[in-house]
Amino acid sequence: MTLAANRYSPLYFLASVGAGGLTVTFFMWLMFWVPHTGRPVPIFEDNWAVLTGGTLAQQAMVLGAWAGIAIFGFLNLKLLAFNLGRFAAFRRSDAYEAFAKSNAGSQVLALPLALAMSVNAAFILGLTFVPGLWSIVEYLFPVAMAAFLAIGWLAFRELGHFIKERLHSGGFDCSANNSFAQMLPAFALAMTGVGLAAPAAMTLVPVVAGVSIVLSTFFITAAIILALIVMVMSVRPMLEHGVNVEAAPTLMVVIPLMTVIGIAILRQNHGLHVSFEAHGTAADTLVLLTRFLSIEVIFALFGLAVLSRVGYVARFVTGSETSAGSYALVCPGVALSVMTHFWLNKGLVAAGIVAKYSVAYWAISGVAVAFQFAMIVLVWMLARNHFKPVSGAAVPA
Repeated sequence: MTLAANRYSPLYFLASVGAGGLTVTFFMWLMFWVPHTGRPVPIFEDNWAVLTGGTLAQQAMVLGAWAGIAIFGFLNLKLLAFNLGRFAAFRRSDAYEAFAKSNAGSQVLALPLALAMSVNAAFILGLTFVPGLWSIVEYLFPVAMAAFLAIGWLAFRELGHFIKERLHSGGFDCSANNSFAQMLPAFALAMTGVGLAAPAAMTLVPVVAGVSIVLSTFFITAAIILALIVMVMSVRPMLEHGVNVEAAPTLMVVIPLMTVIGIAILRQNHGLHVSFEAHGTAADTLVLLTRFLSIEVIFALFGLAVLSRVGYVARFVTGSETSAGSYALVCPGVALSVMTHFWLNKGLVAAGIVAKYSVAYWAISGVAVAFQFAMIVLVWMLARNHFKPVSGAAVPA
């Protein structure tokens, strides 16, 4: 029995989300460092061409990306399976009723968040390792959108239960809402939206692109509205009572939210360009991505300052205390890595400010890779704390 199994919380779905995010960071290597002319994303055949005909450095890069995608893709699905089993048991337990009636009841939205991330990770695994997948990809887009719609329905159902119960019976403790923990539902809706936007960026069928743009816009808009409401609700309790120490990592959940929304908009813009002749400029994209990255850096500085002030890392990461919420630290670092790649390649390079493969290019890419490997170390540290075998008597309070 592991600590995570013994003291289960739906927040452990974030472990699966983090592993899926690291899968995406390795796909960024292929996305921006492997030529894929005529396609918006690299596929197995593109990678194989580099692996069999590229330089030694290029071959090492592809092998490293493949290894990272395989390892963290497997870990994503393994942790999803673990959580689905434990969550089903938790939902049948006596403790669940009190949990559902508390502020923490919104944590069930970690389930659709993890499901949406796993669908995205599975698509990356297919593009990376399945030869000939691109020849049938148009048939996969309606299936993918149906899957994301099912996940979106689940997210709205769980969110509806949580909100209706509070509006009917009350019970939401505003004084205990001194974090951004209630931002989790917005993150789940945004992850569904970015998945729904993927066909718009890849399809050559205008109807599919149009449906993808409309559906993804709905979920992204819902996520933004919910996130703004939560921010307004949460600031006063934090100023009045101080931040909830265990939930302090949620102060940086805005970072992955911005990355997901930003990628969704990029996908929509590409679909509008290819299918509907809406032509944006490289300068427009640069400004858009710079705005999103600026928001992320601001919240990163804010979150790190608070984490340092309350001694969070010393207590819950390197110390003896454990909290399932620690896994919320992984997503911001992953999101910063991914956004840095997009800002550099789709912003600075596309606008002609930085030359691809120049010294400046590799310096900025190095920042993205540094975030990536820092999160790999963090995932390893958290796994040692939360998924090591323990006896029932040895579980800390």
